[in-house]
Amino acid sequence: MSLKPNYGTYFVTTAWDRSLPLHLTGMGHDNEQHPIHREHGFPSFHWLHTIKGCGDFTVGGSTYRLQANQGILVKPNVPHHYQAVTDKWEIWYMTFDGALANPITASLELPQAQPIGWEPECPMAHIHETAEEKCKYSFDLAGVNGSLEVYAFLTLLKQYGQLSGQSSLSAGHERLTPIYLLIEEEYGNSALGLEQMAATLAISPQHLNTLFRKSWGLSPYQYLLQFRIQKSKELLRANRRLTVREVAIAVGFQDDSHFVHTFRRLSGMTPVQFRLQFSD
Repeated sequence: MSLKPNYGTYFVTTAWDRSLPLHLTGMGHDNEQHPIHREHGFPSFHWLHTIKGCGDFTVGGSTYRLQANQGILVKPNVPHHYQAVTDKWEIWYMTFDGALANPITASLELPQAQPIGWEPECPMAHIHETAEEKCKYSFDLAGVNGSLEVYAFLTLLKQYGQLSGQSSLSAGHERLTPIYLLIEEEYGNSALGLEQMAATLAISPQHLNTLFRKSWGLSPYQYLLQFRIQKSKELLRANRRLTVREVAIAVGFQDDSHFVHTFRRLSGMTPVQFRLQFSD
């Protein structure tokens, strides 16, 4: 799809739009970005990334050179300016705000005022290719539709974005795929533990802990426990003839008291209470 040069849409936002968790204020594409100086920043969150060429983006006293497949996210009212370095600097941008824009970007741990890059073949590299059609009629992205568009973009950025020298979240998940498969197949084996999981990737247990915490915010053992509890819920609902002890053994717990304690801690109720509440 070929994009028209210098197209852009700024969306009409009402008080109701501004009450949404996120709302879209603008989106556009520029084949030849001209210098921009904003002494008082932009009134909403501002994302800009390079499609072709490169440009310098200055914010917080630092200047970053944005190459192809690199962008930057800036909070509202933060002074910044940017300008082309090459003869032509082709960029795509999105601006957004919302009642929960700050906590959502913070909870996704999206770096702000720092360059974020991604692999050339990932979905982030092609997001601008569908933008022109979406922007054709501004009312199509008003209200909830615009809110969904912003959230979809932020989750893509979280999944595929990476700071210099760091792997993306998606790359971390891909590396852990053999562990996920091992847990799927062996969760009922009570002997499954950190050593066997680490050996699957030929890395140390300490390194595996680091990888898991970066991707999930918890350890491999905590992930395994949560997986076992989810599987126990499936058994409790599907087969009322199974005793709690039989369910515990089936999902890899040697001690049914440990199973009940873990189930209560993660679910807020005992296995028996869960079965009474959720089984047919």
